[in-house]
Amino acid sequence: MKYSHIPFKTSKTISSELHSKNAKLLLQAGFIHQEMAGVYTFLTLGLRVLEKINKIIKEEMDTIAAEIQMTSLAPIEIWEKTGRKHSVDVLMKTLPANEKAKLKNDSEYVLGSTHEEMVTPLVMEFNRSYKDFPFAVYQIQTKFRNEPRAKSGLLRCREFLMKDLYSFHTSEEDLRKYYEISKEVYWRVFDRLGFSRQDTFITLASGGDFTKDYSHEFQTVCDAGEDIVFRVPSTGLTFNREVAPSKAPTMDQSNEEMKPLEEVEGKGVIGVNDLVKFLGITAEQTTKTLLFENEKGEIIAAAVRGNYEINEEKLRKISHSETLKLTSAETVKRITGAEIGYVGLFNLPSEVKIYMDESMKDRRNFEMGANKTFIHCRNVNFGRDLPLPEKFYDFKTAKQGDMYPETGEIYEVYKTAEIGNIFPLNTKFSKAFGYMFTNEKGEQLPVYMGSYGIGPSRIMGVLVEKYADEKGLVWPDSIAPFVVHLISINKNEQAEIIYKTLQKNGIEVFYDDRDVSAGQKFADADLFGMPIRLVISGKTGEKIEWKKRTEEKIELLTIDEILQKLQK
Repeated sequence: MKYSHIPFKTSKTISSELHSKNAKLLLQAGFIHQEMAGVYTFLTLGLRVLEKINKIIKEEMDTIAAEIQMTSLAPIEIWEKTGRKHSVDVLMKTLPANEKAKLKNDSEYVLGSTHEEMVTPLVMEFNRSYKDFPFAVYQIQTKFRNEPRAKSGLLRCREFLMKDLYSFHTSEEDLRKYYEISKEVYWRVFDRLGFSRQDTFITLASGGDFTKDYSHEFQTVCDAGEDIVFRVPSTGLTFNREVAPSKAPTMDQSNEEMKPLEEVEGKGVIGVNDLVKFLGITAEQTTKTLLFENEKGEIIAAAVRGNYEINEEKLRKISHSETLKLTSAETVKRITGAEIGYVGLFNLPSEVKIYMDESMKDRRNFEMGANKTFIHCRNVNFGRDLPLPEKFYDFKTAKQGDMYPETGEIYEVYKTAEIGNIFPLNTKFSKAFGYMFTNEKGEQLPVYMGSYGIGPSRIMGVLVEKYADEKGLVWPDSIAPFVVHLISINKNEQAEIIYKTLQKNGIEVFYDDRDVSAGQKFADADLFGMPIRLVISGKTGEKIEWKKRTEEKIELLTIDEILQKLQK
């Protein structure tokens, strides 16, 4: 392809509202165009990258599933059937844009953010016997999500491309077998896309409402990532922060004498930082106590060392609750007699279920709310002021310096970007739609399901964040828009011959045939990030200048030597 055939050019002015490297570089290079926050058009070069990502994904998914193409519009009724119409907080819908359109059809539809609601009733029409199982289908299709933050370029969009695969099974055991196979297929995809296994991990994550087990995310180390993962050094076992089991660094105060309990008035002093300054203590000596209410109306008091946050997902499972929410100010006052911010574990009603995080252990002379408005207690001690609990739990959000409880190893902590996920849905959606199969005995049993996602457009953004340098984009060979970026200086006639020779030999070549300065051509070559730059000029004679995008070394080679290198 010749540069002169592309109507989209590089840009020197990029919106100051864009904070991400991938958005800035892809817009500057003319690979994408922003239509609105979180919505992008893929231009010629960007589309070539995206199509190559899709091709790799398809080739691997075809080994374990059949491709289909479902609709973006979904009847609202099927989302009501699963109960997710009012719970999915990024769900979008369509409706007529004007009165004339409304007269023709005033129906409203859900815009697909995911397709469990569509695929389940679809396949149940065709597969009802145990002989039909297992099977899986997938698609690569546009999804729509009402993301609150859309300033991360392709990493978080309101309209984006997603590969979603769904598998169907007659037992949980069979689902697990396929689930493990899918992990290996995903690794093949990411290997081919240019992600190194040295800094890409299969990460345990929350199973949500679908399963008590973990789901799995493929996370790659990335400074612009939105996730934090915790890795056990000896085994490589990796957890997303939301589920990482955690043991806090020990506070050995065994030699410290118990001090007299004090009540200290601190009007308006309710945050950890304020308490540290006000009482002259460390954050580790403070205590954070929150009251929650679950779906059964039970009140749960959860206390953690003040320099930690309470992980509601962990607490929900520990307390055997389906849902948890913070209690209202009125409930706090009724239960404790105090305003929010002064809650502690003293003299709580017997019906309150108390949970203490393991970070509370081994402390002496610590702070805690007195359950009296404006009052904090200093020098609280177990055994004297508070009964020592029968069991301490782990419901804090893990942080740097924490240990893996089973081995006592300090976690390796990485900032990462998610590039794929696999999820055991079990029977949540099959039960919602009454999807049953008939077994060998003629019995009706529920179908087990799994969900498996990769975002091709997100992958493109993550690769930019990981590998781009100060000069511009750097593409892995497998998905670069072109393998070769050919530059001619002063309209050298030899360039046209080289261009056609490369094409005849099946080499993808991008030929910068513009009448602009050599400096601009070199700058654009670095910006575009294609693996090989070839330069033809009067200075090189019969030879051609060869340079890899990731290296400074320049070689002078004949066309035959270049073809030999490229064909390798």
